[in-house]
Amino acid sequence: MKTFYSLLLLICISLGALAQKGKVTSALSFIEQGALDKAKDALEQAYVHEKSKDWFNTYFAKGKFCQAVYQANDPKYNSYCTDPLGEAYAAYEKAISMDPKGSVKKRIITNMIYNSLALDLYSQGSDRFEANDYAGALKSFATQIEITESDKYAGAVDTGMYYNAGLAAINSKQYNDAIKYFQKCADMHYLGITPHIQVYESYMGLGDTIKAESYLLDLPNKFPGDNQVILQLIDFYLKADKPDQAQKYITMAKEADPDNYSLYFAAGIMYLNQNNFDEAIAELTRSIELKNDLYDTQYGLGAAYINKAADMFLKANDIMDVNEYTQAVEAANSVYAKALPYMEKALELKPDDVYALRSLQELYYRLRQKDPSLNAKYEQTRARLSELEQ
Repeated sequence: MKTFYSLLLLICISLGALAQKGKVTSALSFIEQGALDKAKDALEQAYVHEKSKDWFNTYFAKGKFCQAVYQANDPKYNSYCTDPLGEAYAAYEKAISMDPKGSVKKRIITNMIYNSLALDLYSQGSDRFEANDYAGALKSFATQIEITESDKYAGAVDTGMYYNAGLAAINSKQYNDAIKYFQKCADMHYLGITPHIQVYESYMGLGDTIKAESYLLDLPNKFPGDNQVILQLIDFYLKADKPDQAQKYITMAKEADPDNYSLYFAAGIMYLNQNNFDEAIAELTRSIELKNDLYDTQYGLGAAYINKAADMFLKANDIMDVNEYTQAVEAANSVYAKALPYMEKALELKPDDVYALRSLQELYYRLRQKDPSLNAKYEQTRARLSELEQ
């Protein structure tokens, strides 16, 4: 009788364990049916029972459940997982680590589960990127990369995923990650010079101008004759306030592309910042001759004439002779007048721009004594500026 009771107890215990493990099987079945609320209930029971809470299939089922929550895209399931794809991946990995015979790993490879998960992560990352959630997008793309680089992924590695991760990283200001991913693209010769430039920009984002300059200076060796490198070097040295180096590369770029308006614009602004007004005027005038529909160039040339005229007025104040002083003031006013058409064009290209309006208000005020027709324009400009600045 005692033996029979022991046997009966053993059978009851085994049946109890099977019953709880059966909850996992039920959960998987409910997931296939799309009944995620029932799957959740079954899994919650499996999580707390001694015989199933540490069973590898329980975590495999959890991975399937979390992934299904993401794929369902149904608000009523939102509370089931905080980060469904991240939780799915963690659950699959735990299931693999708990399975001594490797059956879960084999199932994941055979059924291409990680391929499906990687596609989901790509979709999630793209949606997050479009929503300007760059940190979230980086997390998705980084997990996608981790999965596709693993031995559980059955397929070829997509180089583009590193670029996606790099874009998400640089947009979220996680520059070290950006460097890692863009450098991977560069090493794989993906998109030519583009990822190299983005590595440089990431170093600039970190504020490491020494590495940024060194990296940039090496690019002509990798991409000889590529004018994009020269343009980046010009930009770097202009920002670093190193006009001599900037001028060196501007000259090189002009030789390679003599009709590139942006080179003359860059040179003009550089000279303007150095108060070399005549040189600035010459360069900006040439830039406008090549392309006359840009606000920045029109405003820049107008500013060059205004600053030159202001400098002439300062020098005129030191002249003691009345006649010479009058002539100097007239000369300065004639330079002010040259600024007028460029500032008016700038405002036409960028209506209601307060900087152009302020400059025009000053010009109309100064020049209206000689040209009374400018009085009306002065009053209109002053009124519009007052509206915008309120």
